[in-house]
Amino acid sequence: MRDLAIVGGGPAGMAAAVAASRAGLDVVLIDAQARLGGQYFRHAPEGFRARRPGALHHGFVRFTRLAAALRDADVRLGHRVWAVERARGDGEEAFAVHCLAGAREERRVTVRARRLLIATGAHDRPLPFPGWDLPGVLTAGGAQALLKGDLVVAGRTVVVAGTGPFLLPVAAGLAEAGARVAGVFEAGGGYGLAPALAADPSKIAEGAGYALRLARRRVPYAVRHAVVEAHGADRLTHVTVARLGRDWAPGERRTIACDALAVGYGFVPQIDLAVQLGCPTRAGRDGEPVVVVDAGMRAGVPGVYAAGEPTGVGGAELAEVEGWTAGRSAAADLGRPVRPAPALARRRSRLAAFGAAVLDAYPVRDGWKGWLRDDTLVCRCEEVPYARVREALELGAVDARSVKLLSRAGMGWCQGRICGHAVARLAGEEPSPPRRPLAQPVRLGDLAAGPASDTATQTATETDAETATETDAVVGPVRGPETDTASDLAGHSGGEDPR
Repeated sequence: MRDLAIVGGGPAGMAAAVAASRAGLDVVLIDAQARLGGQYFRHAPEGFRARRPGALHHGFVRFTRLAAALRDADVRLGHRVWAVERARGDGEEAFAVHCLAGAREERRVTVRARRLLIATGAHDRPLPFPGWDLPGVLTAGGAQALLKGDLVVAGRTVVVAGTGPFLLPVAAGLAEAGARVAGVFEAGGGYGLAPALAADPSKIAEGAGYALRLARRRVPYAVRHAVVEAHGADRLTHVTVARLGRDWAPGERRTIACDALAVGYGFVPQIDLAVQLGCPTRAGRDGEPVVVVDAGMRAGVPGVYAAGEPTGVGGAELAEVEGWTAGRSAAADLGRPVRPAPALARRRSRLAAFGAAVLDAYPVRDGWKGWLRDDTLVCRCEEVPYARVREALELGAVDARSVKLLSRAGMGWCQGRICGHAVARLAGEEPSPPRRPLAQPVRLGDLAAGPASDTATQTATETDAETATETDAVVGPVRGPETDTASDLAGHSGGEDPR
């Protein structure tokens, strides 16, 4: 029985592990990736022998310090958490964290702990438009994950589009890595950013730095413009860019040749595990569901804490501060002596104000619905076109769930992670908390086998794994491209695998 289990190895999870360990707790840090850092601190494998491993990162020194502090900690990498539940251990209430581990996820592991911290980050929020399913179109976070994790540029000529300051580091990174960035198109005006910068003036220099890097490479930048259509036969060849009205209704159009499009409209907090445990949620500043926490990051269920993007998208620096706070709270709740840290609370308040102001400055307007055609796929997993979604609404569907029942939108492998926001908005409602019994894909055989031990029980021999039977069929959402961000100005911190 461990004192604290932390799910998510990004800035929030790493900081919490350091804080709790220093306070004397027995901590286990669990993450699905092969390397610590989450999506924000994603970095190339050591085998790449990069001379400057932090060159593609903002604030990479923070990662090296946290990683050094965790060198002797119990860190479970390559452990994908598919469910958490209440359990009993040593005669007391505890939590069971169910994982799949191994090169082929052939081993079941259940970690039990007295306290649980959810630091699972966020994933990209796309919007559908004609041609968004073409090869060569990917999320902005996906483009940056390729660059930072594998040192690969998404294409020779790249267009970056969407809304929010995250577009700047993505474009700057691609340009400096050798790609020709044909343009950065911000759908919003960005005029409401002044309150955010007033909340944290240090971000002015950061934003100016990205703008200077783009200017040096003569990258065009335009506000109130968006990519409203992608074109190509077998893969992307060019895009249509439209000038937008205040509600994002498209106006004058032009085409730009490119072989890659990186597009992003913000982020969706990963709160599946928190919802499984019954943690209270609310609508965040941008309408996305977030976990409700108190000043100590307690998540409304005794023994459960949340830190980072699950409490609201606010950037990696805020996530790290929340991680420190959550780790200290868990230690205090377990009776360890923890001194008050008013400076930490003030810093969190300042960073949270900045994050909220950024979300207010870059809202998603309803005019994007005018980009859709009848044959535009809204749900790519089930190949549900916009015409079928509209038909469901005409038949009386009043929310995303009833649209799903009538059209199958959101019923595919990703379970609505990609299309859920769009379907909810088309139905005229705010996105609702994800209510899934499984947070990640899992084989039926693993479900049937019952609880595993913390010693990484292997459920099948290597031969069995190679010749899977019907009981090894996968249920639940499939994992897809991972997301990433590049700066505190930009957005989310990352943690567990986003899908």
